[in-house]
Amino acid sequence: MSRRNPTTSAAHIALLGALLTFVATAARARPPAEDYVLHCMGCHGAAGDGERGGVPSLRGVDRFLRVEGGRAYLARVPGVAQAALDDAALARLLDWLVAHFGETKPARRPRYSASEIQRLRALPLADPLRVRRALLQRLDRLDAVDSKGHVDGAACHD
Repeated sequence: MSRRNPTTSAAHIALLGALLTFVATAARARPPAEDYVLHCMGCHGAAGDGERGGVPSLRGVDRFLRVEGGRAYLARVPGVAQAALDDAALARLLDWLVAHFGETKPARRPRYSASEIQRLRALPLADPLRVRRALLQRLDRLDAVDSKGHVDGAACHD
């Protein structure tokens, strides 16, 4: 019969315990609303109203999805890109933010994926205010298009 080394057995048990803890933690990912409370609400507030002149409101955040670069912007702003969440949790949180604080409820909206978040958050915005202003200008131009497809009196052609 061979004798087991008690140190080796203890190390195996500790490793197994750590692995089981990791699996149990991963299996019960927090709901996105809870991640909002823990990672966003301190600045944006419970209702997502932000702080005038400092923290932008999340109300109507879905409007950024209407313009090129808007979807990426939402994942690349520093508070999002640097959030202490894994890519999958951050994707769920962004989907929740858009659905919860958005003004429109389209039947189908592309969901963020963990791989998309990984790619986008690796490129945080150096000047998020400049990018935001540019996106808002594009949105203003889109909003200037009336229901007949005219911009400032000129017809729009596809």
